[in-house]
Amino acid sequence: MNADRLPSVAPEVTATLVEGLSPRLRKRLDAAVTKLGARPTHRDGDTVTIAVDDETELCLYAPGGVVATADAITCGCLLAPACVHRAAAACAAPTADPAPEPADEPAQASPAPASATDPASATDPASATDPASATDPAPAPDSASSPEVASPAQRRAADALWSAGAAVLEAGVDGAGAVTQSVLLRAAHTARLRHLPRAAGAALSVVTLLRAARAGDPSYRTADLVTALAELLGTAHRVGVASGAELAAVRGRARRPYSPDGSLRLYGLFTEPVVTDSGHGGVRTWVAGADGRLFTVGDVAPGGVGRALGVADRAVRLGDSALTHRELGRSGLAVSGATVSPDGRLGAGKGVKAVTARGAAWTEPPLATLWETPASEQAARALRSTSRYADPDGGGSDLLFLDVELLGAVRESGGTCLLALCEGGIHVRLTVADDDPALAHRDNLMLLAAAPGTRLRIIGRMVPALHPRLTLLACSHPTGEGTIDLGLDRLRRADLPDPAAPVHPAPPQPGGSGAHSPLYLLERRVEQTVPAGRAALGMLGDIAAETRRIRRAGLPTAAGLLTALCASAARRDRDLFGRLLPADTDGFATYWLAAARYTAAVAESLCAAGWEPVQGTGPARGLR
Repeated sequence: MNADRLPSVAPEVTATLVEGLSPRLRKRLDAAVTKLGARPTHRDGDTVTIAVDDETELCLYAPGGVVATADAITCGCLLAPACVHRAAAACAAPTADPAPEPADEPAQASPAPASATDPASATDPASATDPASATDPAPAPDSASSPEVASPAQRRAADALWSAGAAVLEAGVDGAGAVTQSVLLRAAHTARLRHLPRAAGAALSVVTLLRAARAGDPSYRTADLVTALAELLGTAHRVGVASGAELAAVRGRARRPYSPDGSLRLYGLFTEPVVTDSGHGGVRTWVAGADGRLFTVGDVAPGGVGRALGVADRAVRLGDSALTHRELGRSGLAVSGATVSPDGRLGAGKGVKAVTARGAAWTEPPLATLWETPASEQAARALRSTSRYADPDGGGSDLLFLDVELLGAVRESGGTCLLALCEGGIHVRLTVADDDPALAHRDNLMLLAAAPGTRLRIIGRMVPALHPRLTLLACSHPTGEGTIDLGLDRLRRADLPDPAAPVHPAPPQPGGSGAHSPLYLLERRVEQTVPAGRAALGMLGDIAAETRRIRRAGLPTAAGLLTALCASAARRDRDLFGRLLPADTDGFATYWLAAARYTAAVAESLCAAGWEPVQGTGPARGLR
């Protein structure tokens, strides 16, 4: 049984069912989830039936695709409703997303951006209290002149989230089974009721990633769970210490539907294929408004790469337009009654009207202005968008618009990429967005690498790294006629101005502080905690050699964090009778959070430094 075949289950439903199990059944829950996952399912309207065995069936009633109450999961076994099967089914199913926030809801309609916090400031972890006591009404601010602070109920909800996240770090992926996940789900539900949607969303992300890790999902990455856990712990901590505008950002806001944006005049930029690890495929077409704002029109659904190639030539789902996605990427639209999501997606509601209009070349206004911003400023903007702990409502795009001169192919440890030179003497490495052979990315990149000296106008997606790096999405045609969607259109050798050039070694990297940073030594310990838990980190032994190497690189804070993290992991105190006391999970979580946020901040700083113009290069090196 694939979890995708089950309806989504509300977090509070899963938590309620697990909490209702006896201690004996809780010990059997993980095995029951695995066993139930191998059983066949059958869907009939809003009801999904699981064959528990040859004689017993379990039903999930999900009107609208979501199981909203515990009574909607019924089992035919003799122990029902106190059986383990109902809880196992809820744990095996995907977690439902929170409902969209009503348009007329007050409070966090326009939160201010979250201010950067010093990772070392996370040294006062909130102590957990009984979540059941989080029913007190939230008091109003003391006065108009005093900045608003979190209510007692919100602090208690944040404490519960902190404790649940610290328990995950203590157990690791291997030990964070269904019972540990249910505690997170209960804490997330309570946080949502206390108007803390950002922290609640982080908790749901942690649960989703834990399930993916334990199920062996090929798309799971440990770094994603590190980010989600650090976001959960950091947000939960900041609820208790933030005030005013910072508190509004920490609270966040619930997922909102598309909001009206009036009339828009749009100009096509390019179309990119979208293929996900979950088997979905489609395209995303990027357009720009007259004011330079970026929007997308997408069509992604189950189907993989085959669907992505086919959808590119289908009409866009926007008003009465007959343009295909490929055509929209080179044409324009006039839209009235436009609706836009917070991340720039254009809605296709009944009230949206769209007609075909003239597009613009990349060298004509308003599109040409996208290439006029210096590369360093574009990179800083993209980093704010791609930051692991960016404000969810911050907006922004991870695309860069550059004029480059191709230098040829360079070998790397992970394969071959294309080296290019942009204004300011910055060497940029261009890589493929998707290596699927059915797409044109790889073949086009290799052909472009065979034409050193070619000058192109390109669009790429930021890849955070110690050196400037982009995935190449679109470029001007080498002959100067039109543009190329590098995932869909295929270049020919006849399009290239020069004969093929041999692959040559990569040029030496700049000798700055980030060129060979030992920061990875701390990053590695942060990541090692997540799969196996605190105890595994505590068995590392002597780390003096690692801390000396970090200090020699000019990173004393990183060395101190590594020492404190490993010491906290290994520390186990005893009582007067020599018995081991419970581990200090809060203290360890604090050090882990500080290390995770510090490494992310330093890595982003080093990435931004790599995009700064090389000294001694001026406008003459620009590529016009």
